[in-house]
Amino acid sequence: MIIQNFDELAITDKKKQCLEILESGLQAADPKNIIPKYVSPKEIRIGHEVINIENYSNIYSVAFGKGADSMTRAINAIIPIKSGIIVIPKGSKAKIKGKKFQIFNSRHPSPDQTSVKAAKEVIKFIQNKKNNELIIFLVSGGGSSLLAMPDGITLDDKIHVTNLLLKSGATIQEFNCVRKHLSKIKGGKLVEKIKCDAISLVMSDVEGDDLSSIASGTTYEDNTTYENALEILEKYKLKRKTPVEVLQVLENGMQNEKNTIPKKAKIKNFVIANNEYCLKQMQNTAEKMGYEVIKIQVFGEIKKAVTKILENISENQKTCLIFGGETTVRVLGKGTGGRNQELVLRILKNTQKFKKIIISSMGTDGIDGNSVFAGAITENVKIDLNIMKEFLKNSDSGRFFQKQKGNIVTNFTHTNLMDIGVVLR
Repeated sequence: MIIQNFDELAITDKKKQCLEILESGLQAADPKNIIPKYVSPKEIRIGHEVINIENYSNIYSVAFGKGADSMTRAINAIIPIKSGIIVIPKGSKAKIKGKKFQIFNSRHPSPDQTSVKAAKEVIKFIQNKKNNELIIFLVSGGGSSLLAMPDGITLDDKIHVTNLLLKSGATIQEFNCVRKHLSKIKGGKLVEKIKCDAISLVMSDVEGDDLSSIASGTTYEDNTTYENALEILEKYKLKRKTPVEVLQVLENGMQNEKNTIPKKAKIKNFVIANNEYCLKQMQNTAEKMGYEVIKIQVFGEIKKAVTKILENISENQKTCLIFGGETTVRVLGKGTGGRNQELVLRILKNTQKFKKIIISSMGTDGIDGNSVFAGAITENVKIDLNIMKEFLKNSDSGRFFQKQKGNIVTNFTHTNLMDIGVVLR
């Protein structure tokens, strides 16, 4: 069971069913249930692309992101990896052991010195491989901060910009556009000088499975510009708060941009799993329970996402709304919480006059915002509107649900396929 406090939360039949639907989505996101669909002892087969593993003298892996260790463990169970590097978040205990894997725990969502050290080791590791060898890159969300190599600015400057963007309400695509243009490895630069064969297997945590945004397209390419990066800082009114050195790098880059040829991916990148994987499994689980299922995805500004969810809650009994995606939240106060807990609180606030429903939402990575919780589950019980407004004003949804005993606990799940949620009637 991935939901650790399942029994404490499953105090009614409906809550138990809701949690079982969420649990099935989390299980679907586990790389051990994904990698074997594409990798066998003899080949990697994705659609029409087939890589014969037996053609190579040695096979290596480089994994970075929230699912790096579990992806490595899943692939290493099928094919013999000679050696590799794994970069996962601080506080996350690696799911694979053994001397052949070098493991780094760097910070997320802001980079740290270990992020830089890990990036240097990865570069060194890649450069030493010969042309009859194969590197399998295993990429998952979170990779942008776990591997960092600032370009023309200090690490402190990079951290400062990251923190500004985190609180601004910028989308992941916008966020990563800025990061790519302040990095020596993002946007495909990591693999530009690779000598051996390589392939990148990617678990998507972004809307539309945009490969240039997942982990900032480190093994892919860059389809954005320095000008785009400056426009994003302007859009969220962050230019005044941004270090001069950062603006200088972006402005200089914009001047030279006209002479550069658009980058094309040096190696093949394939999305092997996305949020839809979770939602399909959740739909199967709910239908087996006898629910009529509506399935949607929500992205962007949280208030708009709430409106879309409310519009899709059916009036009929025995209905289940399953939703996935990722919202953006502008942090207003100094409370604890994250987009999932805030989403549940906002739906709760707007369904006070509804008949009885169960509301839940959680991050498949197990960490929601700056809290230790994955998300929240609640019944639409009557609560004073002013109390809810106060918690929202302080960005304190985590503490609200602590009082309600509705926080979902998983700790690090070692995967990341965005957020999942359920509304049961």
